[in-house]
Amino acid sequence: MEGTGTEALITYELRGPVALIGLNRPDKRNAISDRVIEAFAEAVRRAETEARAAVIHGHGKHFCAGLDLGEHVTKTPIQGVRGSRRWHEVFAMIERGTIPYVAALHGAVVGGGLELAASTHIRVADATTFFALPEGQRGIFVGGGGAVRIARLMGAARMGDLMLTGRVATAEEGERWGLVQYLAPAGGALDRALELANIAASNAELSNYAILNALPRIQDMSSEDGLFVESIMSALTSATPEAAERLRAFLEKRARPLDIPKGVAHG
Repeated sequence: MEGTGTEALITYELRGPVALIGLNRPDKRNAISDRVIEAFAEAVRRAETEARAAVIHGHGKHFCAGLDLGEHVTKTPIQGVRGSRRWHEVFAMIERGTIPYVAALHGAVVGGGLELAASTHIRVADATTFFALPEGQRGIFVGGGGAVRIARLMGAARMGDLMLTGRVATAEEGERWGLVQYLAPAGGALDRALELANIAASNAELSNYAILNALPRIQDMSSEDGLFVESIMSALTSATPEAAERLRAFLEKRARPLDIPKGVAHG
């Protein structure tokens, strides 16, 4: 991946069916610059061609402290618009791509870092994670898709609170608010994210594609339109040879059983 000298801005590793994509500016708390965005886009394109799932993580003490403000402050308004739209393009490659992405969060998940995390499909936060949207205090506004993605996860009222007051949320609050689906002990987010990514990677590719692309679009449709699209996707996924084999494996008790939580009664 692109870097300065011998240090890559983005690291990339293929571990079995899972690509690990790492933000690698620890001295800048993994702040995202224009060069980082382009290196990140390259990593995402590569993952789409050779992996069945991906994990996004940050090197050093933090996941990502957001936009590189030193670079941003020198931009003209039109340069700012172009930069924002490029973030939209790259993050859409994650959200509406062909493979599932899991975010392993620790330390600061702030501003653009939270916007990046919100573009992934599963988010794991360890005990050191904290969330913030200090745009109000910085005199700016979110520009990496947060007004859509973050607001849909936690609600516009909670998001507005963070932006207006500078409130900092804990990992536990992030889970309650819908920002993350899993909590992990300090230092444990990456291992848990890898575990979840490997599970997702084992799914049928067309099923994953439908989950990533049809499901969120259905939420934006009327009920009748959503039900129609659901029927089409259900029929398409069920008609593949892979689906037929997986259904036979289930009926013949060869499929992996459900991981039912301890304490839940089942037959």
